[in-house]
Formats: sequence, structure tokens, C-alpha cells
Amino acid sequence: MEVSVFETDITHIDTPVLIVNLFKGVTNPGGATGAVDELLEKSITSLIADKEITGTKGELTLIHTLGKMKAKRILIVGLGEQESFNQNTVRFVIAEACRFLKGKGITTASTILHGSGIGQIPPEAAARSITEGSLLGLYTFNKYKKEDKNSAESLHLTIVDNDPAKIPLITAGINTGKSISEGVALARDLVNEPANILTPEEMANQATNIANRLNMGVTVLDKKQLQHNKMNALLAVGSGSTQEPRLIILKYEGDPTNPNNHIAIVGKGITFDSGGISLKPAAGMWEMKGDMGGGAAVLGAMQAIGSLKPKINVIGVVAAAENMPSGSAVHPGDIITAMSGTTIEVDNTDAEGRMALADAVYYTEKVLGITKIIDMATLTGAMITALGTVGTGILGSNQDFVTSIISAGDNVDEKLWQLPLWEEYKEQNKSTWADIKNTGGRGGGAITAAFFIKAFIDKASWAHLDIAGTFMAKETKGHVIKGATGTPVRTLVELITNLAAN
Repeated sequence: MEVSVFETDITHIDTPVLIVNLFKGVTNPGGATGAVDELLEKSITSLIADKEITGTKGELTLIHTLGKMKAKRILIVGLGEQESFNQNTVRFVIAEACRFLKGKGITTASTILHGSGIGQIPPEAAARSITEGSLLGLYTFNKYKKEDKNSAESLHLTIVDNDPAKIPLITAGINTGKSISEGVALARDLVNEPANILTPEEMANQATNIANRLNMGVTVLDKKQLQHNKMNALLAVGSGSTQEPRLIILKYEGDPTNPNNHIAIVGKGITFDSGGISLKPAAGMWEMKGDMGGGAAVLGAMQAIGSLKPKINVIGVVAAAENMPSGSAVHPGDIITAMSGTTIEVDNTDAEGRMALADAVYYTEKVLGITKIIDMATLTGAMITALGTVGTGILGSNQDFVTSIISAGDNVDEKLWQLPLWEEYKEQNKSTWADIKNTGGRGGGAITAAFFIKAFIDKASWAHLDIAGTFMAKETKGHVIKGATGTPVRTLVELITNLAAN
């Protein structure tokens, strides 16, 4: 998939398809669509009058121009209600349009700059949204399907505008959208990979490849180094597997002379979660190949950050392990001493992600010296019960920090909803035999899980994102494709670039 820009009047573009748009309820189209309508002798207006075109969000109507203009076909995309129009509408409809065209065997198309007129979206933002929508909407993971691998040609989409002042802005938007989309695609790829391929070691290899390509620092702690650092919580999670755990650290220095201008993103990287001795039911267990979705998001975001180069220092940390049952696996009832010296009673070996993150966030604050930390994890079924598959849960120790993350998510339409950290919930993690236990019971399970991680944070501003309900999609809709979503890569990139700009 390629996206480019071309300066010309849309009525002069020679293209197999030109994509224009229509808001719901409009009976007399204006702007670019109106100009096309005039050349087509009001055929679009006639189709609106006949209710064949309504402007409903995602509606697609393909009409042939029959030589009345250079573009051979016009694809009219419905934008829905003008009051609810935003950048995500652009992503959504362009993704739907590109899949529609690809299904027709069309490999070259042009589009107007959706949203830059009456939609009042700045040209750079509109171009970024078009780029993200097209690239993410055409994402596929078919590397293991022999018959599909080379079956479809790539689509080349050209954004057309006749204002020379907009061209540099559109170009910048395309470049930004491409970097972000490639980061999301990497996260999707990693989650979609099977666990026999994506091991903790392979996650480390992926991080090393990112570092080498984008001139970042990378450190990988293997089992011996984890033992040396007394990271026994992470080691315990991986103790039942033949695949040894890793702690992966990527370092981007965007503001090297100002070391305090920094943030860390920390991800749960459980490359397969069987539940350990507390074995999960077989039905649906295949999804646990994606239990490293938080770690995948870290790597995807770090790749995007390395490409965009914001003026801020970013540390990406992934706690990678495989949670399996065996004679060497951690047992329910075991007591583990984490890197912090805190003792943990293992109440349930399937509550492993928070244990891996306990050592990871402690290391990030105390060894790496980071004072602003976000962790993300496919952590609890309780979060799916609370929010379903629409939004990610967020909890944190610093309200301003949490608010800034929620705002970043709103900007890119990755919805986040804050849950409380009331002290009463903390009591549920109390252990009779250790400092803390790794489950707090069914009630408020997403909150008690967050409280467990918080116990390993000292003074850092900290936020926790539970992506259990949002890391995987069951159907394709707009720019979200069935399978891995890449959540919350776009939120992280938006937040980090905002922090750098401010």
C-alpha cells in the first residue's frame, strides 16, 4: 500500500477511481463532490433524490463517468452526520473504501483531502488520517497461507489537491501517518504470530532489529542476568517453560542533553499463557498467543517514535516470558521474593502478568531512573467484564498524567475509561503468609490487579492500561481488522509527541 500527493484540480485527474464524499442529509452536494456532480450532469444529485445515496457513514457508491471527466469512476463515501464528523470518520471511511476497491481488483485510486473543507480538519491531520485509514484498513496477516500470500496487488492511493500551499502539509501528514501505521502493523504482526514462532527470545530479536534500524540503544537481560538482578517474579512466571524469559529495554534519546525529559512504556510480554499449573480452559486458549499484546504495543510504539523523532527520551521495556505447566513451574501457594524485596504469595499461577510487570516497573524506576511510567497489559478478564471490547481501562497514581493519556486516546479514537484506585480494594491483595498475594478475588479484579503493580512503584507518576478487551477484534470494521488491533500504539505515540511538543 502506497500513499502519495499530487497537485492538480480533481476534475483534471486521470485515474481509475476518484474518491469523494457526502454528509448524511445533504441533497445538493457542494465542494469537490459538487464539482464532480456538475461534470456528471447532476447524476449524484439525482441518485440522492432517488435515495440511492444517503451519506450514511461507511456507505459506498461507485458510479461510472462514461467519458464526462478524466476519472473513469467516482466512489462516493458517506461521512454520516456532520455534527459527529472527526478524524476517525476519515480513517473509517477510507479504510472501507480501500478494501472495496481492492475487492474490485483496482490497484490505483485518487482521493480528495477528506475533512479539510467543511469538516475543518487541518490539511496535515486530514492527510495523516487518510494514510492511517488506508494502511491499517488494508492490513493483512497471511504469511502462513500459501494461496493468499501473493494473490493481491498493492493499492496506490493519491491525495489530490490544487492548493500548492497545502502540498508540504499533506506530505508531512502522509509521512506521520505512515510511521504510525507501520508501528501499529508491527504490533499486530507480533500478536498474530503463533507462540511457536514468537518466543521471548524472538521478541528480543525484534527489539534488536528496531534498535539497529533506528539507531536506538538496546539491552536484553537473559535468565542469568535476571537472576543476578533478583528478578524472581519474572523468573517464576517463566519457570515452567523451556523458553527462558527476557527483560528487553529499548532506549530512544530524542533530547539527550535533557535527561529528565523522559517517559517509559512498559509492556507485558507473555508469549503464551496456558495459565501454568492453574491451567486455563481449552476453549479460546489460542488467543493467549497474544498475551504479549502490551509488549507488542511497546515495540510498535518505539518503532514509530524512532521514525518520527520527537524531542523526548523514551524507554521501552518488555517483560517477556512463557507461562507453562511443568515439573519446574511455580505452584499455587509458593512465595516469591521480587526484585524490590517484596514477598509475593502465588495464589493463582494464571495471574502471572502482574508478577512479570512487578519486576519490570521496579527495574524501570529504580535502575533506569524513570519518573513517568505507563504499563500496558492484556491483564484481566475482569476488565472485559467491566468495559467489554470497546474501551481500555486505565488507572494511575497521578491524575494529570492519567488525564493526558485519556486525552491522547480520544484524539486517535482509542477509548480509555478510568477506574478508581480506592484504598479499600488494596485490602483484597493482603496475604496471610507474604507481603502481598497475586490475586484479590473476583470482585474488582481489574482494580486489585492494578493495585498489585502499584505496590512496586515508589514515587514515579504511573498509569496502567488494561487492554484485555481491546487487543483483539472479532470482526473487520473500518481501520480495525479482525485479529490483533495494535492497541494502544497510536495512543502512546500521540501522548509522547504531545509531551515532546509541550
